[in-house]
Amino acid sequence: AARQDTVGALLANRQGLCLGAKGDINPSVSGLGMAISEQVAKLEPQSPAPATICLYSGTKRCVIQKNGEITGVIYKQQGTATSASAAN
Repeated sequence: AARQDTVGALLANRQGLCLGAKGDINPSVSGLGMAISEQVAKLEPQSPAPATICLYSGTKRCVIQKNGEITGVIYKQQGTATSASAAN
């Protein structure tokens, strides 16, 4: 069975500066994540819900969401559950 594992996450302020990062994520992507979230928010400016952006590439996924002044970026990696019993 496939599952999504979070491998890294960060928070950025409205200037795109990284407020904190954890895991396998480059803090320099904070500016890019903030810029993407700002542009997507312009698609539906009257929406009360924050826009969520999902970028997919192979087995990797990047989820970006802006909520107020803070933008969150989460990296996920698709893995397969270890199933030693299925191999036997």
